[in-house]
Amino acid sequence: MFRKFVMGLAGLIVLALVLAAFFLPPYLESTMNKVEPHAPYPISEDAAALHRTLVIGDLHSDSLLWKRNIAKRSRLGHVDIPRLQDGNVFIQIFPAVTKSPKGQNYDSNTSDSDNITLLAVAQMWPPRTWTSLTERALFQSEKLHRLATHYPDDITVIRTANDLAVALARRQDNPKLVAAVLAIEGSHALDQNLDNVRTLHEAGYRLFGLHHFFDNALGGSLHGTSKSGLTDFGEQVVRAIEAEGAIIDVAHSSEASVRDVLSIATRPIILSHTGFNGACQSPRNISDELMVQIAEKGGLIGVGYWDGAVCDPSPESIVRNIRHGINLVGVSHVALGSDYDGTTTTTFDTSEIVILTQTMLEQGFTDEEIRAVMGENLLAFLLENLPQ
Repeated sequence: MFRKFVMGLAGLIVLALVLAAFFLPPYLESTMNKVEPHAPYPISEDAAALHRTLVIGDLHSDSLLWKRNIAKRSRLGHVDIPRLQDGNVFIQIFPAVTKSPKGQNYDSNTSDSDNITLLAVAQMWPPRTWTSLTERALFQSEKLHRLATHYPDDITVIRTANDLAVALARRQDNPKLVAAVLAIEGSHALDQNLDNVRTLHEAGYRLFGLHHFFDNALGGSLHGTSKSGLTDFGEQVVRAIEAEGAIIDVAHSSEASVRDVLSIATRPIILSHTGFNGACQSPRNISDELMVQIAEKGGLIGVGYWDGAVCDPSPESIVRNIRHGINLVGVSHVALGSDYDGTTTTTFDTSEIVILTQTMLEQGFTDEEIRAVMGENLLAFLLENLPQ
């Protein structure tokens, strides 16, 4: 009798775990990655016609974090391949999120807790990912490469400048092709092992963010407790990333860390998803002075679509932030950095990105400015700075 009871209890536990794995991940994403309800945006014929001719790129979407097949259209989140195709998006950069603190905020976080461990277990990621941040990044790379293998006419993974040039040429006959680039959101994903720069580079990662919401072994985060600059290890990592021909991303880095990167980097850097403090004074945004220094070294700055970056996440406010950036650093240094699927609430998903083209036209942008910001700047930056 006792054995039957134990067997029955074990069966109930297994059933509960299976049900949790099936229902919990989509529920969590539905509460974290929202689009504000709205009527369809009115799009003029001029805006629609211009939009069809654009090369469009986005520096940041956390879609690989979630348990859904992004090759299929979903009602969850902001990004999947069909919605990228609807929006005429060519380049999508997909960062791997490997750790985030409980109670995440823009002011002060420690590294003592981690939400991603629970998410990895709930989404039934391989056990190797439960204790290793590097393995979490490798797993997300594997997810993207599997998609490219199964859907070669829809998505291709970009590792070199030549890969991107080939994808751009392919798009003349296949306008739905999406060029995907892997990025790291915070180099705590190295598990404090310098050799893992090469490990992740070999797995396809081409953009390396140094920090996320907490201080790590590389130095201070904008949202950590120390606000310090790079450590000796952080400086070693910067040099190792450059030695691999990869690109450094200072999104979420403290201002002291950004200054340290600018002092030792020999190649242009990016700030993948942000706002401009002069347009939206927010603890999420670094100073305009530092933005100018990033641009002066040939860098690229991606404007986000959520309230922490642009204060009001309406298309009008996003475009005002873009205009401020153009006036501050020059049109060739401003791009899009949505932070889609990054536990953000937006006013449009990627299928509706034409609303930015429409709003820029309404706010007096020239066609050349629209082309540059919507994607030509990102295309040129990657062709110049990806491994040749």
